[in-house]
Amino acid sequence: MRTLNTTKRKTRLSNSNLLFMIAGIIFVLMYGFALISYPGSFMHFQTFFDLFNLNSALFIVTLGLCVVMISGGIDISVGAVCGLVTMACAMFLQSTMGSIWGALLLALGIGTAFGVLHGFLIAYLEIQPFIITLGGMFLAQGLLTTLHKNPINVTMPAFVALRNFTIEIPWLGTVNRLGFFIPCEIKPGVIVVVVLVILYAVLMKWSRFGRNVYAVGGNSESARLLGINVKRTMFFSYVISGLNAGISGFVFLMTTGAGNIGNGALFEMKAIASNVIGGILLNGGVGNLLGAPIGTLTLLTINELIRAAGVQSNLQAIVSGLLLYIFIVLQSIIMSLRGRRNFRFALPSWLKPHQLQDEKKIEN
Repeated sequence: MRTLNTTKRKTRLSNSNLLFMIAGIIFVLMYGFALISYPGSFMHFQTFFDLFNLNSALFIVTLGLCVVMISGGIDISVGAVCGLVTMACAMFLQSTMGSIWGALLLALGIGTAFGVLHGFLIAYLEIQPFIITLGGMFLAQGLLTTLHKNPINVTMPAFVALRNFTIEIPWLGTVNRLGFFIPCEIKPGVIVVVVLVILYAVLMKWSRFGRNVYAVGGNSESARLLGINVKRTMFFSYVISGLNAGISGFVFLMTTGAGNIGNGALFEMKAIASNVIGGILLNGGVGNLLGAPIGTLTLLTINELIRAAGVQSNLQAIVSGLLLYIFIVLQSIIMSLRGRRNFRFALPSWLKPHQLQDEKKIEN
């Protein structure tokens, strides 16, 4: 009798999970280097939690943009929409009829309106995403400066209480120089980030919509042949991005307590960089949603390292740009090798060795 082969075939790690693992390892190494280099700052647990406390709005924007990037699109209006929401909510809260729930509904409404507009124009009218969201960015910036040019501090007692509210972790903290134990604190915005990460991770992993997003980002024509409604999938991905931009604006206002024309500036660029660092490909179809917060943490850790070193703030943008170059090249190499293609650098003809030898022979 034949012996049955009970050996299970090893499943190949997907491109999305591979890039996510690489992003996670890089973050751990980066934070480990920070702990060794500047233990006085990074050894405190509160330093790690402050990455979330002070940047919750950026995490939320990055999550929404991650869904769009996996679908093969781009949205560069999220930073301007976030700033517009902060100013609109600040003005509403300072008015006589202002309320926290009303401001939250206003934030969700503005973000959703931009998402619906962009989704319809991109998905159903088939206009390039970059052009449409660039128009949305200019529109949001114009509305922002039209509403109010000067900063507005929100003094509404209920909102001030919400902004000052913190959640203490009694079993985790540090001991100060006087010997007193100071527990770690997290802001309400961190809870919003955690809820959205869990919600979108489940959505992208186990829902039909999540599978459709990956299929559309990988190859929209193949997805259409499989019976997937490509236009509807793209439409809702932009709605999610706009909705997250609205939520981030409200959370941003809870963090700073003021509406300002500079709120949310360059959030779109930071969110794109964070997603790329987290393993989300710009051409779509590949990426783990959990890579978005990992990429954001890596980018923020680099900035904190530069601040701890006492280097000029201009170096933060330089290092972030160089890191982005490295990650894009690394992703290209990994995807080429896993696709069993020979990776080659496209050198100009005058830099190719055989071309130089041929020219020398002609001269002789």
